[in-house]
Amino acid sequence: LTFPLLSATLLVSFGSSMLYGYNLAVVNSPAVHIKAFYNATWSQRYGHGLAPGPLTLLYSLTVSIFALGGLVGSLLVGVLVEQYGRNGALSRSALLVLLAGGFMGFSWELGSPEMVIIGRSITGLHSGICLSVVPLYLGEIAPKNLRGFLGLVPSIFICLGVFSAQVLSLPQLLGKERFWPLLLSVVVVPASLQLLLLHCFPESPRYLLIERNDICGAIKALHRFLGTPDVQDVIEEMKEEQRSLSSMEMVSVWQLLRDRSVRWQTLSVVVVNAGMQLSGIDAIWFYTNTIFENAGIPVSQIPYTTVGTGAIEVIAGLIGCFTIEKVGRRPLIIIGFCAMGICSAGITVSLLLQAALPWMRYISVTCVIGIIAGFCMGPAGVPFLMTAELFTQSHRPAAYIVGGSLNWLCNFTIGFIFPFLQMSAGAFCYLVFCGVCLLVALYVYLIIPETKNKTFMEISHIFA
Repeated sequence: LTFPLLSATLLVSFGSSMLYGYNLAVVNSPAVHIKAFYNATWSQRYGHGLAPGPLTLLYSLTVSIFALGGLVGSLLVGVLVEQYGRNGALSRSALLVLLAGGFMGFSWELGSPEMVIIGRSITGLHSGICLSVVPLYLGEIAPKNLRGFLGLVPSIFICLGVFSAQVLSLPQLLGKERFWPLLLSVVVVPASLQLLLLHCFPESPRYLLIERNDICGAIKALHRFLGTPDVQDVIEEMKEEQRSLSSMEMVSVWQLLRDRSVRWQTLSVVVVNAGMQLSGIDAIWFYTNTIFENAGIPVSQIPYTTVGTGAIEVIAGLIGCFTIEKVGRRPLIIIGFCAMGICSAGITVSLLLQAALPWMRYISVTCVIGIIAGFCMGPAGVPFLMTAELFTQSHRPAAYIVGGSLNWLCNFTIGFIFPFLQMSAGAFCYLVFCGVCLLVALYVYLIIPETKNKTFMEISHIFA
């Protein structure tokens, strides 16, 4: 593990992946203040406030439009990584965060709820690009024995982003009513750092050699990342992949979906990415305070309970990162989904019984923590890593578009309908998440092979 390799991993994880986690959780605590701002602005414009239904709808749109932006961003990944490369796509996407931060930061001053919604959609666009490009870049610059470790570093930073949003949302920091625009626009700091420093690191050597046929550039990049003059074995492995793809251009999404030779890889990406979002983790992140309030936690204690769950996320992410090369991809993701499914059922049971047994509220909190820990240990990062590992260079960008699009579409669906699902189904809504988690765990156990310490060509041959 060389210093340039670790530095590049930490930089893109801090400047991109962490912003995804931050933006997922940042709207949770200031929800009351944002709704009050919407109501006051509406009253100034039209002479009357918003009814509870339309206000909930407007706030749900603010939360979930982040995912719609992400969906658009994920659809642009193929074009961006082909035209600008992996490093270049990440550098340019940082400019979107600066734009979004300006919109959200000045929304209160200008009395414009529309600026909050536009800013959220632009941050979603950035996250949609980076959520696919970061693991793609890291998967291609990392040697095979470090691919799992480096591939899960972004998931730790996603958890750190969630934790940062929870800490900054405390009443003693930026949780006061007048500070919520600043809370939403803090994202410009990590993005600016990435914009300034990322050009110091080389482009993906695999992209340079296989797609640009730039052998000298690939060798220089490998020397820098691997810290050794002897890179001939890696170059030969890349050339072998290039020869196998010589008669094949980069495939489109439609070609990928029709290609029978990779149908199980494609189906695996679909199941795991959709399952990751339909597991209910976004409902937990978006509406943590509401869930704890329904569980009977005193309002004054909720912000600190939420911060506690964020700390556990980071610890679980670290455990996953440092055990993936020993345990493997499959066991981590199976254990994670099983834990999430069991804890979702536990929330239903505890909510149903807490009227008779008040102490069951603590079981609810424990189950929420279990869902978050299970997710951060495996499902948070392994699906993106597996998408890079299951496909060769020609199919990889299209696979990320498919996985990313489903990821964001399901994210939007959960973020938008969860408040209404909770109102109509009550405690039983968590049983839906339980079923999804257990079915995905069963699919991974039966279908997906272990990819630890294997080259991309070896993995392709296993599926064939």
